[in-house]
Amino acid sequence: MLLLFASTLLLTQVDAESVRLSKADIEKLGNKYGAKAKRRLETWQNLLTELANESESNKLERVNDFFNQVRFIDDIKHWKKKDYWATPVEFLITNGGDCEDFSIAKYYTLKELGVPVEKMNLAYVKALEYNQAHMVLTYYPKPRATPLVLDNINGEILPASKRTDLLHVYSFNGDKLWLSKMGRRTTLVGTSDRLKPWVKLQSRIENNDINLR
Repeated sequence: MLLLFASTLLLTQVDAESVRLSKADIEKLGNKYGAKAKRRLETWQNLLTELANESESNKLERVNDFFNQVRFIDDIKHWKKKDYWATPVEFLITNGGDCEDFSIAKYYTLKELGVPVEKMNLAYVKALEYNQAHMVLTYYPKPRATPLVLDNINGEILPASKRTDLLHVYSFNGDKLWLSKMGRRTTLVGTSDRLKPWVKLQSRIENNDINLR
């Protein structure tokens, strides 16, 4: 009985973080936010179906290319806030976001496609060419491998060792937080719930909370 309860709880938690949308969800959002927003959501959901049985490398390429078509817009201009982490649905409905939004959308989409969370990190870096903070998604083919970088500035997926324009600071995923260097996780420094924007984002995704103007 205890095992059955634990399995049910785990299933509930996984389902709560799903980014799958029903046809009714898409129809409702399309009626509210317009035909273009509806098409973007439909294309995204169709991509989830198309890639379900593809290799992880194909999933990375297709998901990276799909989201890199979205417009880059600073949070102040887009959300009238200094820092706002949008859900993938908000990102696509508004057809815009900043580096966090690109990385978050890729992370949750690849997670939905079965890529293990342990292989992915959201990584805070400094973009040296622009002299500013930036976020990318990193993917580890193997635990000790040099990760690949999925980025909206440079659309080509490259090993972190070849992205000398990025200075890695720290990285995190579902529940862990690391210091990082050259793209690699170096020191586990705690849990990702220390990052308040991440905690709020996860809660909004689980509750299907869409915060649009």
